[in-house]
Amino acid sequence: MIRDFYTANLTALLLGFCLDLLLGDPQWAPHPVRAMGSLISLLERLLRRIFPATPGGERWAGRLLAVLVPVISVGAAWLVLTLCSRIHPALAFAAKVLLCYQLLACKSLRVESGKVYAALKAGDLPGARKAVSMIVGRDTDCLDEVGVAKAAVETVAENASDGVIAPLLYLAVGGPLAGLAYKAINTMDSMVGYKNEKYLNFGRCAAKLDDVANFIPARLAGALMCLAATLTGFDGRGGLRIFRRDRKKHASPNSAHTEAACAGALHIQLAGPAVYFGKTVEKPTLGDPLRPVEPLDILRAHRLLYGTAFLALLIFCGIPLLFLLWPL
Repeated sequence: MIRDFYTANLTALLLGFCLDLLLGDPQWAPHPVRAMGSLISLLERLLRRIFPATPGGERWAGRLLAVLVPVISVGAAWLVLTLCSRIHPALAFAAKVLLCYQLLACKSLRVESGKVYAALKAGDLPGARKAVSMIVGRDTDCLDEVGVAKAAVETVAENASDGVIAPLLYLAVGGPLAGLAYKAINTMDSMVGYKNEKYLNFGRCAAKLDDVANFIPARLAGALMCLAATLTGFDGRGGLRIFRRDRKKHASPNSAHTEAACAGALHIQLAGPAVYFGKTVEKPTLGDPLRPVEPLDILRAHRLLYGTAFLALLIFCGIPLLFLLWPL
């Protein structure tokens, strides 16, 4: 029974990964992450009305949000999968493949950051600023060409962990429902996990939960990116050196691991001061400024992203599947 469970889940993951590489994330199609976003917004409005607007009240509201969003998301997916299995096992398997596909963001990350590269290559700095503003949370109107390119590279590197490697790990270990639970936690953090006046108390629990969920995946992703750097023609040793030196520099315990590995592998410096909502936030730099960041570094980051993703797929899914399918 357990063997059949993991064989089906890992096969669904392999197929879902292939679908993500082929199709990406069509904006017209229904998507569980967008549904989670709507759920989080709805629950936030409701909970803020129920709980008092005091620090303690906001913290309790945030704790309830951190429980409700994963439970509702996983419960809804479980119901769909159960109904599909009662109709036909093949339909249930197809639903698993679809969920695995929709929880991965490898191609969409490459496509969206590729728009930044295309605009920079065409000499369209305003267009590049607009394109990068769609994938970063910082203010982009003041960025020059180097700043735009650096922001895009940082986004590819950071999201390699929580957009690709972490979902792959949870999907491989626990199937679509585990992957969905992770994505619910990660989406909550991206929406309410800010250290500003509005979310400092309300989003605290979601941010801490995301830190826990990403603790192991972030470190695996950084290490895998160093190995991928060697396999894709970049400086794997340099990536490992900067990964070990700079991966704990950020306030977040997880955000700098893949950025540090990417910076070292490409011989560039990432992070540093950034403007958020009109205020400059001082961040430590990652890597050494051996050369300026250039638009081509976006494409180099894509190569690192795909190399890291394929390595993770092989380790998390391919190797276990060979053992599961091997005749007893």
